[in-house]
Amino acid sequence: MAENFQKVENQIIIRNEDFIVKAEELMPSFYNETIFPQNIVKIEETPDKIHGWGMKNIEPANNLPSYDYGKGDQLILDFGTHLVGHLSLKVIPVGSPPDAPLHFKLTFGEMPVEMAEPFSGYNGWISSSWLQEEIMHVDVMPSLIKLPRRYSFRFIKIEVLNTSPKYRVKFENIKCETVTSANVSHVIELNHPDSVLNEIDKVSIKTLQDCMQEVFEDGPKRDRRLWLGDLRLQALANYETFGTNSLVKRCLYLFAGVPDEKGRIAANLFIAPSLIADDTYLFDYSLLFTTTLYDYFKETDDVETLNDLWPLAYRQVELALERLDERGIVMDDDTWWSFIDWHEDLNKQTPSQAILIYTLKRAIEMAETLKCDKLTFLEKQLDNVVNATLTHLWDKDAGFFISGLDQQVSWASQIWMVHAQILDPDKNRQLIEHLLSTKPVIGLTTPYMYHYLVEALLLVDEKDLAIAQLKAYWGEMIKDGADTFWELYDPENKSFSPYGSYLINSYCHAWSCTPTYLIRKYSL
Repeated sequence: MAENFQKVENQIIIRNEDFIVKAEELMPSFYNETIFPQNIVKIEETPDKIHGWGMKNIEPANNLPSYDYGKGDQLILDFGTHLVGHLSLKVIPVGSPPDAPLHFKLTFGEMPVEMAEPFSGYNGWISSSWLQEEIMHVDVMPSLIKLPRRYSFRFIKIEVLNTSPKYRVKFENIKCETVTSANVSHVIELNHPDSVLNEIDKVSIKTLQDCMQEVFEDGPKRDRRLWLGDLRLQALANYETFGTNSLVKRCLYLFAGVPDEKGRIAANLFIAPSLIADDTYLFDYSLLFTTTLYDYFKETDDVETLNDLWPLAYRQVELALERLDERGIVMDDDTWWSFIDWHEDLNKQTPSQAILIYTLKRAIEMAETLKCDKLTFLEKQLDNVVNATLTHLWDKDAGFFISGLDQQVSWASQIWMVHAQILDPDKNRQLIEHLLSTKPVIGLTTPYMYHYLVEALLLVDEKDLAIAQLKAYWGEMIKDGADTFWELYDPENKSFSPYGSYLINSYCHAWSCTPTYLIRKYSL
């Protein structure tokens, strides 16, 4: 996929300091654990493993003090599970007094491939600075080294670039101090009789746990930001597991604290050094602010927050309605951005239309709760948009919703229209059945859209098919080595990356954590 950044010239942000203060008052507590490496390992070419690399245990990591290393030597350590935190290690010289600094390199990896393939070969369009490595000099030894940067990893490769001919080094007391704002004691163990679903649930929870920091991050390796599409799904998973609802509230207030002069909510936020709204605005993600507020209110009955944030939630719907053409269809041209999924050929018009309908229905419920004077307007708009959709986007002969000038039939369009529920229940079920039997070419590329597929199956009472899809997708990810769920996974193309290289992919990613929500919410 080609490089594709959105930039807004002369972005004007209207800061709401009261909302930002409320968000900061909701800063979460953090939980730490000290984790030591389990094994010294070797990464080997293994054609039947994902990316072509597998791992072989050499010996327990507690034997590490028995070895010393000189120029050109390296070792790889496996911590046994995915970690997010700060690394420390002790370097001890062996032989003559050190007459030159130690020059060494640390490479962190979530997957074996990051230990095997050199980062120097990376040629993707996202900055290579996300690749996790540290090169440093140590002048005084013995020395305890504490890395200030937080890392997301399971494996560490240590390479001795140089010492001097007179001495070698030992590495001892290597450990990671993990950090998360998720309190694991709040999670009720599932103990599902289906061992596959039980394991999927555990990996889902671990994924969410490692993404819960000062905010719900999208990925602790990359981008380490608060994204609306991820937040919506993380919040749903959180309600069924950790129950850290104050963190959802904090994130909503953060977004509401920095709208632009039009009232648009940014697609993502930077939290440090201070709250900054990115200059990326996405049609679907802006609407997800409204749906996330709706979900939060349904979970908490927090009327105060609903009152505070309703004007901005309504504004996202209002802005989306401004994008409709004379037919009542979302205009599809070069002046807008909508994410939906990473498929490079996906036309976004019809799934975006469905998300607008989905959001309008939830906005109407919130307006009813607040006895808002916008209720009649919203109800009228919903009728107009639904009628326009059925008139212009439903292809009766094909039995599918079509999208764009080419009348594209995609999985994403049908899935989101099932969520929008503009067809009656029987026709919704027929649409899903038709989708699964016909299998349009424009498929799904991310766990983000696979979530909405599984939930669509549940909405039409296809519970067995939903379970089968969970196992076929997230279960296969586990078989391919996932101890947290990945940003991207295509079972037919396991090297898929929209960024130009799977080295930069995130292998612990927020939008992949929802099986625990699906399993627990729908009693699968």
